[in-house]
Amino acid sequence: MIELKSVEEIGRMAVTGQFVGELLAELRTVAAVGVNLMDLEHHARRRIAERGAESCYWDYAPSFGRGPFRNVLCLSVNDAVLHGLPHDYVLRDGDLLSIDMAVGIDGWVADSALSFVVGTPDPADLRLIEATEVALEAAIAAAQPGGRLGDISAAIGEVAEAYGYGVNAEFGGHGIGRTMHEAPHVANDGRPRRGLKLDPGLTLAIEPWFCRSTDKIRYDSDGWTIRSADGSRTAHSEHTVAITAAGPQVLTRRPAPGH
Repeated sequence: MIELKSVEEIGRMAVTGQFVGELLAELRTVAAVGVNLMDLEHHARRRIAERGAESCYWDYAPSFGRGPFRNVLCLSVNDAVLHGLPHDYVLRDGDLLSIDMAVGIDGWVADSALSFVVGTPDPADLRLIEATEVALEAAIAAAQPGGRLGDISAAIGEVAEAYGYGVNAEFGGHGIGRTMHEAPHVANDGRPRRGLKLDPGLTLAIEPWFCRSTDKIRYDSDGWTIRSADGSRTAHSEHTVAITAAGPQVLTRRPAPGH
């Protein structure tokens, strides 16, 4: 079932989205060479508790993971791309880190992710990250009222093809609102003008993710962490977006560095 949100309800999701965006921006400044992943996890736990928010990840036990998940962040390093389990790992120069988080405030949820390089970047990593960000912005631009869900998926797939990256069809974006995962599924490739009509009030988490040289994945023994099948590096970008009569509204925009 797909629930269209009212203007007021989207406004409440935007409150959550602002917090998520601000905390992700803060975590990016905390992450540095020599910082342990668990330091990032505990920093986020403190901030979430201070805000009176609730993590959507804590105790989450979906069919695709080995639940329950007992963390508030997904922290994925280098060839890990999704659902990275925070663990005792000290960040090294040149690591590519993806941070994904979803929280609820007063019953309304927002979800977002970003990838960046800690320390000295490899240009190939920067290009990979850029591709996910460009794909996300293209998908947002395609999320127009009266359009179709396939427009969003096709926009992501076109960017991936332009950059020379494959697209994995097993995991993509999703509806969001009162809970983290709602209908519909938002594939990261597709055909334009096909699928669900994009009506005002539809709220989606759009999340392109690419591996540098494969579209295949494998799971760690922890049952959660998803890696590229060939060990190549990965990147992931995500925003929560509302379809409104005036066009797409990004609810999880992060403040610019220094603000």
